[in-house]
Formats: sequence, structure tokens, C-alpha cells
Amino acid sequence: MPRLKSAAVLLAAFFSTLPALAQKPQPSKSQKAVEHRLRKTENPQTNNAVDDVLRALNSARQFEQVAISPDGKSLAWVESISGKNGLASNNTAIYLSSASAKTPPRRITASPAAPREEGSLAWSPDSTKLAFLSDAASPGQRQLYVVNAAGGPARKLTNAKGFFASPKWSPDGKTIAVLFIENAPRNAGPLVASSHETGVIKDSFFEQRLALVDAATGRFRQISPADTYIYEYDWSPDGKRFAVTAALGNGDNNWWIAQLYILDAATGRVKSIYKPKLQIAEPVFSPDGESVAFIEGLMSDEGSVGGDVYRIPASGGEPRDLTSGVKASASTLIWKKNRILFGAYAAGDSAIASVNPDTREFEVLYRAGEHLSSAGWGVSVSLAADAETSAVIRSSASTPPEVWSGPIGAWDQITHANKTVKPAWGESKSIHWKNEDFDIQGWLVYPRNFKPSQKYPMIVYVHGGPGSAVTSAWPGSGDFSMALAASGYFVLKPNPRGSFGMGEAFTLANVRDFGYGDFRDIMAGVDEALKTAPIDPHRLGITGWSYGGYMTMWAVTQTNRFRAAMAGAGIANWLSYYGENKIDQWMIPFFGKSVYDDPEVYAKSAPINFIRKAKTPTLILVGDSDAECPTPQSYEFWHALKSLGVETELVVYDHEGHMFVKPEHNRDRIVRTIDWFDSHLR
Repeated sequence: MPRLKSAAVLLAAFFSTLPALAQKPQPSKSQKAVEHRLRKTENPQTNNAVDDVLRALNSARQFEQVAISPDGKSLAWVESISGKNGLASNNTAIYLSSASAKTPPRRITASPAAPREEGSLAWSPDSTKLAFLSDAASPGQRQLYVVNAAGGPARKLTNAKGFFASPKWSPDGKTIAVLFIENAPRNAGPLVASSHETGVIKDSFFEQRLALVDAATGRFRQISPADTYIYEYDWSPDGKRFAVTAALGNGDNNWWIAQLYILDAATGRVKSIYKPKLQIAEPVFSPDGESVAFIEGLMSDEGSVGGDVYRIPASGGEPRDLTSGVKASASTLIWKKNRILFGAYAAGDSAIASVNPDTREFEVLYRAGEHLSSAGWGVSVSLAADAETSAVIRSSASTPPEVWSGPIGAWDQITHANKTVKPAWGESKSIHWKNEDFDIQGWLVYPRNFKPSQKYPMIVYVHGGPGSAVTSAWPGSGDFSMALAASGYFVLKPNPRGSFGMGEAFTLANVRDFGYGDFRDIMAGVDEALKTAPIDPHRLGITGWSYGGYMTMWAVTQTNRFRAAMAGAGIANWLSYYGENKIDQWMIPFFGKSVYDDPEVYAKSAPINFIRKAKTPTLILVGDSDAECPTPQSYEFWHALKSLGVETELVVYDHEGHMFVKPEHNRDRIVRTIDWFDSHLR
């Protein structure tokens, strides 16, 4: 996860000699290089399945954000633009429509000539203007724009070099706040490809500061301290203060130790009002400005939020847990009138709930086995000022995403961008099982063209995190798990202990226990799936990315039940990983101490220490610029398997971070994974 230190210089030179680079795929026993790695096997039906799933994954329009206007009458959303040659595209477009869909959507853009990266929507308080970010003026450099909702061209407000994010209007509609990293060498966050480091290696700080932009003149000024990294913020109702989550120093690394501050809009002074025990996110002011609500919980990845809802006086004091004991994990917050509304994970479902901040009266407003999103990760809803009218992006494993609007839980469909897109995989069913003292939930995805009389192979897909959860969401263009279901496999997606969705006690249950209780939960899920569906117990595989990659490496050193594995961006050795990754702060809450203070707790969960037990053929995939799970971890595991005579292959992808962004690499990852499992489980 974190930043490679001085050893990175030598490792970078060493890795340049690796034979299996993604830009020049090399043939192997189980793979053959063709254009975009499109498979050619002796089975035409299998070829068709791959084509179909790639077509379904890439042809579906994705919606990054929906925003309803404060008056509840208008909707704006961000929609992906289809790419060329059947590949996904990184370009996006903004559309505007009435919330009742009585008028056809109209595209709002700063670049009518060519597709650009546009998004990060923010409505003005009077619902007449829409602020957004666009790189129309210079590809790759986003600036802040404003457009009148009634029509007319977009107006560029800023002309600064750096990274912009999260615009929000002041309550009086005269100012737009925005997060800004001056002269940023890349996008913010540890998921993106890290910068190549040579020479004397130092901690490089590019602080994300809060800036204010005059909506009339475009006057731009940074107001937060230069040594403080601002992650999230919310305006106070009087426009004089901000509630912010922030930390000193390295922004990528220090999100896990961020505190809650009050920032004075006039002076830029910050005052800490809460130092959390775990991680915090989503600060929001109360309507009267007297309190701040936030989410606190055990979180493993910046942006992947889950926990309980808390309230604290804006002047400081003891916070109050408003959702203690609730078997769900809040992921987004909105405070309207006398209610705090929040999107939540709930045992694999998406839920919208509310809690009275004074009485702690809790109410579930909506819950279903689909996924609801509005912006970013997590379960969320965009809400109008009346606290009733809303907009969401709804999807499920069988239904591609669309924008919906209306009262919570009684939405009307607004868009029909994906009406012709059909799933290339089978049904997705929620299954439940018990293990030890826990109730566990997961999703079992059926193979397409399922026949009850036939026995099928099954692959376990372990999600990343571990602070995350699998829901029944339409897959993204790089989702190799659904590609496996399309290719004739059952796919089990468990939410073991450590996941979001069953309350904080469940999420905390794998602290200092990686690879033990969580692995037993997963294996109990395998047994449950075998009882549920016609699965061949002798043709099982396992895969995952990030934490899922770690669990895959762990699994093949603990059991021989799996006949094949694909470990994506995994962690082989927690002791060496601690010094290689760029976000080591995340590890302390999970392991209790640093690796230097308690190496034993890290060693007992390290797959490399059990490597002599591994017999399972294992494919290993990773990006060469991964700051979260650096390439040396994958190399270490591959080297050990190779040395012990276990069938293995390592593929390193050129200039990819923890989250792949190049469509051709996502396609390659899918095809290689299918090839690998087909060669061992068919």
C-alpha cells in the first residue's frame, strides 16, 4: 500500500528485467498472446462466452454520480462515454434533466468538441447553477466550471495547476469551496499509480488544502494551513466555518490517523475537536451549526467507509455513538432537519436508514439486495432540501445501472441508457451460513445457461479491504469475477468477518487474526455452497484482489482443496510489506502495533512462512506502480512457488496502480484469469 523507500530504486531496476510484462505478453502453457489477449481455444462455445462477457462489461454505461437540486426539481448525473474497439472509456459526460423525467436529458459540457473527463457535481443553494470539474481546457488538468441550469455555455472559474476535487457551494451561494493540491504530480489517493522515484528518496508531501473560489469573479485562494492535508469537509450553515477531517504530513498515508477539526473560513485557523480511536469519515454539520456528525469505524482503505454514526458538539467534547449495536455499517451521511440519514451496508444488501440525533430512534427507510450509489464508493443517496425527494443510481447483478428519482424507496426510473444491455452471467443469490459465533452472508453467482442436472466448477472470489463488502451490484468493466460466471463457473463471493454490513463487532473480529477466523468463515461458505448448488467439490478455485489477493496467497498455503488460484495485488509477507508499502498507518489498527514492536503477530499471518505447504497452481497479477500492495510482494510469492516447483506465472502491468485504469489491461486481466482457471478446472 505505501511509498517505497530507498530500496525502491534498486527494485525498480531489478523489475525491469522481469520476463512477463503486460505490454508484451509472453505465451505460456495456459496462455497464448493474441490481440488484446482475446482467447483462441478449441472450444468455440467458450470463445463466445468470453466475447459475450467482455461485451456486457464494456457496453454498459456507468454512472459515477447523481445529484438532485435542492428544490428537488432537477437532476444532474455523470455518465461514462463508450470507448473504441469494444473497450471501456475513461471519458465522462454530464447530463441535466427534470427530476420527473418530463423533459429529455440535456448534455452539460465545457467541451462540445471532444469527450473529456467531467464530473464532481455540486448544485447552488438556489438550484439555478451547477458547478463541476472538467479537463476541457487542458487534457488531464481539471478546472472548476459553473453553468446555468436554464441553459447557456459553461464558464471556467479557475486556472490553476494541480488536482481539484469535491466542489461545494457556500450556504449563501456566493462562494465555491474545493479541495486542491497545488502542482500535484498525479491524482490524489493511494489507489492511483504511484510516482516513479529515483535518487535520494524522501517523503514527498503534496498537501490537499481547502480553497475558496468566488462564484462571480473566479478569485481563488487557499485557506487551510499548508502543512495540513484535508480529506473531507462540510460548510457550516452560516458559512463561517468548516468541519473537516485532516492530518499533518503525508496525505496518502495519514488518512488512518485523521482527526476532526473545525476550520475558520476567515482566518484559516484549525482546531481539533476529536481524535478518534479508529478511522473517521463523512463529517456533516447539523442544521443549527451546533453539532457535527461523522462515521467512525475500523476502515482499511481510504474511501471505503463503514462504521457507526456519531454526534459531537461543534465546540468539542465527548462524541455519542448513535447506532451502537446496529447490524449494519454506515457509509455516507446527510443531516436534514431533525434526522441524520445514511446509506449503509446491511448483510450484503444496500440500505438507507435514519436516526434521530437526540433520541437515537432508528428507522430503516429502504433495504434491498441491490446496490445504491450516488458518488464514490459505498451506499448513498442524493437528497433534496425537503429531506424526502431523492435520487440514486440503482443496479444489481442482473440489472445494469440507471438513475432513479422520487421519494426514498419509491423511485421512478429516469434514464434508460442500458436498456439493451443484458447480463452474460447467471443469477446471483444471497446465501447465509453460520460459523462459530457469527452469521455470515455471501453471494453465489450461477453460471450462465445453468442446468440443474450438471455439475459445475466453482471459484471463490474474496473481496478487497478487508473493510468492504460485496453487494449485488452490476460489475465494472474490469470485474473478472463475473467474467468467470459467464464462462461457466459458480462464483462464491463471501463477506467474512472483517467485512462491512454486520456491525462494528463483526468488522473488528479479524483484528490481529488475519488468515484465521476470516479464512474459516470463507471455507465454511464453500461447504454451504456445495450444499446449495450442484458444484463439483474436486474442481474448486480461489481468487481476489488486494486483501482478496492476500487471502488467495494464504489459502494455497493452508489447504489443498483449491486446484487453481489467481492472486491479484496480494501480500505475501507482512514483515517485508510493512517497509515497502506507502500507507503503513493502516496496519496499526489491525495488528495492534508496528512490525518493529510486534513482529510475531505479523509473521503468524504471512503466507510466505507457510509456503512449503503450497501445491496449488497460482497465477499472480499486479501493477508495477502499486503503492498499496507493491510489486515486490507478488514477486516474492512467485519466486517462492517457482523455487519449490509449484506451477505459477507472474504478470506485471506497466504503469498501473492498485486500481487499474487502462481498458486494455483490465481486458487482459480478465482473459488471463479465465485462461488460467480453464486450463486447471475444465
